[in-house]
Amino acid sequence: MAQSKQDELYKALQQKGYPDSLCREIAYKQMNTDYTATRMLGYLYRISDPRPEDVLDEMLAILSDRNAIIQKKELEHAQATINKVYREGL
Repeated sequence: MAQSKQDELYKALQQKGYPDSLCREIAYKQMNTDYTATRMLGYLYRISDPRPEDVLDEMLAILSDRNAIIQKKELEHAQATINKVYREGL
């Protein structure tokens, strides 16, 4: 069975020596999509020895980016619906 991105992230965090509770929180509760886990993995592979505070800052930045993308998509959908109503009426 293929390893999930969350499992890969968990193992990468463990290899960096972070406490198990932190590894689980980040990999399985916070970075629980392939998009967020992949971004965090990229960060961990680029930075050789980040402090736990730096990892948490990066996690918050990734989650903020993801929320901004979701909000943008929701606004685009709402605008498309409004445009359709203007064109076709109710």
